[in-house]
Amino acid sequence: MLLAWASGLKTPVEAYGPPPLERMTRLVFELNQFDIETRIQDEKRVPLAPLVRAKDITGSGLVVDDGRVRVRAALVSHPPIEHAFGYRFDTEDRSIVISGDTAFSKDLLELARGADVLVHEALYLPGIERTAARVANAPGLLEHIVRSHTTVEDAARLASEAGVKTLVLSHLVPSDDPLVTESDWLSAARKHFSGELVLARDLLEI
Repeated sequence: MLLAWASGLKTPVEAYGPPPLERMTRLVFELNQFDIETRIQDEKRVPLAPLVRAKDITGSGLVVDDGRVRVRAALVSHPPIEHAFGYRFDTEDRSIVISGDTAFSKDLLELARGADVLVHEALYLPGIERTAARVANAPGLLEHIVRSHTTVEDAARLASEAGVKTLVLSHLVPSDDPLVTESDWLSAARKHFSGELVLARDLLEI
């Protein structure tokens, strides 16, 4: 938002997310106070802080409905984080659900029912021990990965039960193991999901 403002932003931006979004926003402005005040005084820019309306959300339900897009949230399971969310975006022509980081979540399943697209994180179990072993300063990483994320098979099962049309596997773990191929991801998911299946990559457009 700071860069957008420096590039000409002068209309309000509403931001919604789990705590501490409101506090983080205030701290970003505090961190960049010198730069912000200099630009306001020297370049005659409108003040930045009043343009950004950050709001913490702490529970499932409606986030915003502006008549063009309806956004709902569902609390998901990403221990040790208390407030982790999946989101559903409903517009006139399609519905898209984004899982966020989560273990298998029945609340996310309900949020995703009948959606056109589900973008779901995915964990490929045969590759995670090698991934965790490469990180020398995080002895609890492997345990965290297993308890806080969803296997590719469970993501596919969730998509199938929810009746979504397209499943996009994203936030892949491991993402950089040469022994884990695109075929491994897709074949693991295809056993449990018969709809359109997409393996996400950076800059992919659907």
